[in-house]
Amino acid sequence: MYPYFSEAFANPASAHSAGRKARRALEDAREAVAAHLGAHPDELVFTSGATEANNLALLGLCGHAPGHLLASPLEHPSVAEPLRHLTENGFTFNALSVDAEGIVDVKLFDRLLCPRTRLVAVMLANHETGAIQPIRDLTQQLAGRARFHCDAVQAIGKIPVHFHDLAVDTLSLSAHKFHGPKGIGALLVRRGVKLPPLMRGGHQQHGLRPGTESVALAVGLARALELACRERDERLARVRLLRQRFLSLLDAAAPVVLNGSDDGIPHTLNVSFLGVKADLLLMNLDLAGIACSTGSACSSGSLLPSPILQAMGVADEVLRSAMRFSLSPLLTTEEIVEAARRIVEVVARLRDGER
Repeated sequence: MYPYFSEAFANPASAHSAGRKARRALEDAREAVAAHLGAHPDELVFTSGATEANNLALLGLCGHAPGHLLASPLEHPSVAEPLRHLTENGFTFNALSVDAEGIVDVKLFDRLLCPRTRLVAVMLANHETGAIQPIRDLTQQLAGRARFHCDAVQAIGKIPVHFHDLAVDTLSLSAHKFHGPKGIGALLVRRGVKLPPLMRGGHQQHGLRPGTESVALAVGLARALELACRERDERLARVRLLRQRFLSLLDAAAPVVLNGSDDGIPHTLNVSFLGVKADLLLMNLDLAGIACSTGSACSSGSLLPSPILQAMGVADEVLRSAMRFSLSPLLTTEEIVEAARRIVEVVARLRDGER
């Protein structure tokens, strides 16, 4: 990224030679990202992150009210909030059914579709439990009767993701989820799907996302995705081993309830420490040097129980003692063991009534 902050810093929309050099780097990055994700380069729009990409897709795909929207009750706030905005402005909404492991019920999907359905939104992998959704089964059932948006933020770089094979209309991603730079993401928009821009004021990216692109961030996204895809099997195997070790250490000394399935993205682990309130546990773990959360970073300021776990129908005691841990292939076994030791100590103290 550094050369595009320093020597090749020109505006990629400029016609002079320095601008053309920056443009080549930007388009090379676009081609590389698209190739890794099974898309055409002209289907990729760089954004500031997945929140912008999700808003661009959802607000653009649904058209004008009235209309009917379908989504899983497990979506990230950057999907759930735009959907709520649409329902406040003339659209009707139904939540898809999910099972106890947080998987959308494909058999019940068709019952909720109706002639007025404009849009279906289901994420590929959940941000709190790691559950992987049957997107291809859903799009096959949908058979083009409505547009389909997929938030693939938690999946890309961790498991194989092929845009055309999923048969969705739009798909969002964010670079920092696979160790790329913060502040950049992208939206894949299938050829033939027309979206109105959220902003106006420039010709960049076919006018869909006007404004000067950050070449350095785009290059960083492309490089991070290249490394993630190249090392994906090795990274995935390592994270699975770290997860197994971490979970076994926790369960042996401070018995936990696993929320979700072991078959999802192993990088996300959601467990409940019965008898300990999550907010109190979070504060004490932070003081012990453990970085964790009670939900997604975009909703971590909320003291309300997780809507994802509520939709899964977990018991109230489980719901109010749930904690999310994020694992990375950059972690060492020693760090995992030490983290588990500290967590066990904190949980034991809180269960004994100390603060």
